[in-house]
Amino acid sequence: MTRIAAALAVMIAAATPLAAKDSLGVFSGWAAFRDANVPRCYAIAAAEPARDGTASSGYATIGHWPKRSIRGQVHLRLSQPLRAKQASLRIGRQSFSLTVDGNKAWARDKAMDAAIIAAMRSAPSMRITAIGTNGRRFTDTYELAGAATAIDAATLACRRFR
Repeated sequence: MTRIAAALAVMIAAATPLAAKDSLGVFSGWAAFRDANVPRCYAIAAAEPARDGTASSGYATIGHWPKRSIRGQVHLRLSQPLRAKQASLRIGRQSFSLTVDGNKAWARDKAMDAAIIAAMRSAPSMRITAIGTNGRRFTDTYELAGAATAIDAATLACRRFR
């Protein structure tokens, strides 16, 4: 858990410019933040290390931008750029075909966002599978322990920005 929390802190610091972000907490492998400057709130997790033990650059977020009326938007940054414009997300017994661009993937619409979040609440992990630019299939895996709590913390924190 400490490894994941440290990876989250490094990833977040590197991924965004210096800005005022409030930590809402770390919940197992997930964390939640509020950024009053945008305003936005989000739950975030780093992908599990690859099978060979190397760290993954992938991460998953569930974001809220209240001023833009965006709530519960699923976004994944994959560990590799994609060869094809397709990626499959599997959560429990459910599969979702995501919209992709480069190494980013997201739900096709609000209904899919809601279905993904609902599935995340009852599954132990989620896996996104795609074909990298090297022609090889790869999978980024996320443990979902703490995801529901982090998502709820982000959702509640953004209610203040309405």
